[in-house]
Amino acid sequence: MRVSFLSTAAIAIAFSALAVLNGCSPGNFSERGGKAEENVLRYAIPNNPTSLDSAVVQDGDTLDMLQQVYEGLVGWDENNNVVGLVAESWEFSDDATEVTFKIRPGVKFHNGREVKAEDVKWSIERACNAGLKSQTVDAYLSDVVGLSEMRAGTTDSVPGIEVIDDMTVKFKLKQPTPYFLGKLTYLVSAILPKESVPSDREINKAEEMVGTGPYKMARFDDKQLAILEANPDYWGGKPKLTRIERPVILNADTRLTKFKNGELDVIQLQRQDLKGVLEDPALKDLVKYFQRPSIWYVGMNQKLYKPFGDKRVRQAFAMAIDRDSIVNDLLGGVNTPAYTIVPPGVPGHREKGKGYDYNPEEARKLLAEAGYPGGKGMPALELTHREGYPDIKTVAEAVAGQIKKNLGVEVRVLPMEWQKYLEVYNNKEQVFYHMRWAADYLDPQNFLSHMLATNGPENKFYYSSPEFDALTSKADKLVNMDERIPLYQEAEDVALQDVAWIPLYFQKDIELHRKGVTGMRESLFGHLPHTTTSVSREK
Repeated sequence: MRVSFLSTAAIAIAFSALAVLNGCSPGNFSERGGKAEENVLRYAIPNNPTSLDSAVVQDGDTLDMLQQVYEGLVGWDENNNVVGLVAESWEFSDDATEVTFKIRPGVKFHNGREVKAEDVKWSIERACNAGLKSQTVDAYLSDVVGLSEMRAGTTDSVPGIEVIDDMTVKFKLKQPTPYFLGKLTYLVSAILPKESVPSDREINKAEEMVGTGPYKMARFDDKQLAILEANPDYWGGKPKLTRIERPVILNADTRLTKFKNGELDVIQLQRQDLKGVLEDPALKDLVKYFQRPSIWYVGMNQKLYKPFGDKRVRQAFAMAIDRDSIVNDLLGGVNTPAYTIVPPGVPGHREKGKGYDYNPEEARKLLAEAGYPGGKGMPALELTHREGYPDIKTVAEAVAGQIKKNLGVEVRVLPMEWQKYLEVYNNKEQVFYHMRWAADYLDPQNFLSHMLATNGPENKFYYSSPEFDALTSKADKLVNMDERIPLYQEAEDVALQDVAWIPLYFQKDIELHRKGVTGMRESLFGHLPHTTTSVSREK
């Protein structure tokens, strides 16, 4: 999840040169050379892939690419329901502490071997290997009996994963976990063949990327390009696309230019470009909007920056930020201001909770009460954010400006290369930062216990509340959603009052899709694997 990239200018020069050599216009260029081919999807990735390993990947852009290659027992469908992938069926025990999966007959790895139940157990135990340094195996699979012990090195296997026979595997859970199937959709549970992938280190070559998915990684040029070829033996039927090309293009302007020139078929659109696109007769009908169960927020590390340990300081910062102005004046009103933590689309979402509205006067009073009148005495503060996204930069600069204007606190905005940003975040060293959390599964646990509990796997900022922990711990164990939601909402209000972090807005994606792109499957989580996608070129 780190490193620098080949310049987009270099990529553009290479593309142009090849187009000239082949005697065709840029709009007809395909990575293979010659005329752009039917049924090849050209889809830029806006950052260098952070990992090629299903057990290590944790960012959405890379997950979007790797889900074409790797599969687990279950995944999502267009109705946001968990459906079988490698698993044909499953059954929970009466007390919801065991779940038994039947492997789908005839599912083959890219190397041609049929998947067996033993591969499920081996793959998850591989993810526990210390050499992989997985940030996700504990986060999504710690409910399995014995997994945390293997992760800690005190056992050499996971007793909670039991191979019943060649086609049957059972998971034993520490407690009833109603969201376990959702957790199991995360790629850390992808099934790999031990004869083709390294067992004690991260996958780092295209030829080591052996899964069961609809595409094979045919080529990977770090910081430049990934090419995925259709898997003719895919258990769900050969995909309609013959190939997916994913050039690494960091600059949003460059991505938009290449789309306009016909060199890309799908791109993410930044809010700053939306007005111009909607005014362009050739582009306005190609805009697509996607509501995502995701929240953008400002995080505050209570251990590494002493003032953030005082709740009054965090409350002051929350009341100094005008999220309505950010959403409506700077982001064009596309997104929804967030006054709660759990997003739309996730059970238990509310439009309003017991958080703090914009109130600069009260914010200044609280900061003075905490011992920092007009920001005096506050140590130097940097607001870090992911580089390469104009929208993110715009919001970070607005937050810093509002804090300076309303509280007198100087904040320097610092963009960080994405891989480095994640590394610092995972080490709990991000101090003051602008970030997104996107749902891995549609359950309030993923946004509350998972993010904000004292021992939550994504609590990288040292928030701790015994009241919050007690409420979420109780809700986590209940199976009935109607009983769980009131407890989660009560816990959410505790976190909002404490300002565990500052909610800004709920996400809506904007993309441009060329007219010839059809059959893309969607869920709230994003584009599903391209099993039915097709591309026809305009003549």
